[in-house]
Amino acid sequence: MSAINGTVGAIRQFNRFYTRLIGLLDQHILDSELSLSEVRVLYEIRHMENCTAGKLIESLVIDGGYLSRILKAFEKSNIVNRRQSATDGRTWYLQLTAKGRKLFDTLDARSNQQIADMLAHLPEGQQQSVAGCLQTLQQVLSVKRPISLDDIVFRHELQPGDVGYLIYLHGELYAKEMQYNLEFEAYVCKTFYDFLPKYDPAKDRAFLATYNERIVGAVAIIGHSRKQAQLRWLLVHPDMRGVGLGKKLVADAIAFCREKRYKQVYLLTTDQQTTAAALYEREGFKKTEEIPQEMWGHRLKEVRYELELE
Repeated sequence: MSAINGTVGAIRQFNRFYTRLIGLLDQHILDSELSLSEVRVLYEIRHMENCTAGKLIESLVIDGGYLSRILKAFEKSNIVNRRQSATDGRTWYLQLTAKGRKLFDTLDARSNQQIADMLAHLPEGQQQSVAGCLQTLQQVLSVKRPISLDDIVFRHELQPGDVGYLIYLHGELYAKEMQYNLEFEAYVCKTFYDFLPKYDPAKDRAFLATYNERIVGAVAIIGHSRKQAQLRWLLVHPDMRGVGLGKKLVADAIAFCREKRYKQVYLLTTDQQTTAAALYEREGFKKTEEIPQEMWGHRLKEVRYELELE
């Protein structure tokens, strides 16, 4: 229970912080003599297609009687009017009047500027980090469809910071899941150190999967000769497992090898990576060698897999 208690405490602490922050951000809205609830109703009417009172109640989780009073006040002030459905005479759509649109646009611009001012002192990287964290929070806590491959963005270009982050992910995840010691992280560092000076996009390729602009999966192909390439650094973040990301990364890597006309692809792993081994075998790799080793704080077997492309 200690882990969940810590999470609950962190969320409650954030709620207190965010409530204070929202109070500051809402000051300009309150200066307009509209409550936050009224502004939220305006926002939904402005952006919701074929907006009805019923849809507003569902979207805003607002009391029907309270909403009715807000709408009556808006109509009296010529901010909102109603339009009867052409196909169902019982249905009335809510829409902003010209006065309502002007009011909303003013409030919207004011709110945007206030948030921009709040973020202005942060470097661009931290601003992107804030946006990514908020998107992740919304995704994780929303009752909606699970993450799928369609939500993931793929790229091939290595950018500054990518390698450092991949080393961090390997070190963190393998320490948590396999109890590997610091020697493993040093090993990963060495493999990237050997690779980067010789990196050539004409024969090598990184396959990076990103979600909310953060790397959540990766694999790479290193061309050692005109005939042979190596598959390295396959990694899928735990939050992204089960959506077929590992399979796609390996399949894309193999497709690249075929495109470059490599005759063989090999990889080195251990007998402890059983899930990855099953994936390799499904993609056609064959186990060709096992060597007992003592490394990274474990006794294990280093395993070589090969895939013949011709």
